Amino acid sequence: MGKIVETQGSVRVDLLGGTIDLRPINLILPNVVTLNLASGLKAKVRLEETSRDGIEIISKDYESENFFPSNDFTQEKLCSDHFGPLSFVAQIIDLFELHKNLKVTLESGSPAGAGLGGSSSMGVTLYKALCEYTGKSLDRENAIHVVNDLEGRILNCGPAGYQDYYPALFGGVLALKATPGKVEIEQLFTKELKVALEQRLTLVYSGQTRLSGINNWEVYKQFFDGVEETRHGLSRIAELSADAYHKIKNKQFSDLADLIKQEGEVRRNLFPKILSPEMEKLYNSIENDVPGLGIKVCGAGGGGCFLLVHNENEGEKVKDLVTQYGMTVLDFQVESSL
Repeated sequence: MGKIVETQGSVRVDLLGGTIDLRPINLILPNVVTLNLASGLKAKVRLEETSRDGIEIISKDYESENFFPSNDFTQEKLCSDHFGPLSFVAQIIDLFELHKNLKVTLESGSPAGAGLGGSSSMGVTLYKALCEYTGKSLDRENAIHVVNDLEGRILNCGPAGYQDYYPALFGGVLALKATPGKVEIEQLFTKELKVALEQRLTLVYSGQTRLSGINNWEVYKQFFDGVEETRHGLSRIAELSADAYHKIKNKQFSDLADLIKQEGEVRRNLFPKILSPEMEKLYNSIENDVPGLGIKVCGAGGGGCFLLVHNENEGEKVKDLVTQYGMTVLDFQVESSL
């Protein structure tokens, strides 16, 4: 039997400080920290050695099976539409100069267009698997920089934020602190924090998709065009995220939930389309049944997934109400650090 490598990496759920992980906004605003977590949703990669003169790629997300002969891996084809939706995968494989004798099976671990950074998690998980397959030492931070650059090039719609990649390789609950030339990573995971988050947050999939790159570009442009409302809104997000970081450090977890709700409100006011009409209808229909309910969209919004923030004893009620409405409650678990 040929060589086989299997690995997986968590899909992230963003808590506070998304959007401000765009360079150089992250350095222009003071003391930027982005908080996210590694969820129980997993990007999965399986690599198998074959005898074929090319690369076979099986995508469970696209329900596709494709074979690319070794002579397809030219710079001209890699930078064109030749590989279609598998271009990101092909470019990561090409980094390792693997052009034949390989079967790659992929699953992103999150629903399509969910706003959970599934493609980014899958990208760094694939990179990790290829390191193991080729015997190359894994430098986690370098892997993130490289895959982030590749995804930004492929999306071709402005800068790509960096927060999506870290939970797949570091796990836990992360504080990503912006500094010139480096993102400092602080692991915040504790069992106490895990329980507090799982009790107060419900992860919901709306069934709709969104394209975060376009939303990010609109925000990015407005920030540098000096639109006062955008600059003020992002500054407020940065303040809330920094406050939440200190609440976690001080184990003030009920206050943390309130800050996540406030961040969601700032985003709703700043970006009117961040909530899809269906999200808004759901929230309005159950708000009176769940005192103090908050909503926080995952990613740049306009569809996909969102968090409902509630008191620790309201989780089952929220799940029942969401299910009755016809949306999907996703299994929400906070994974430990790696």
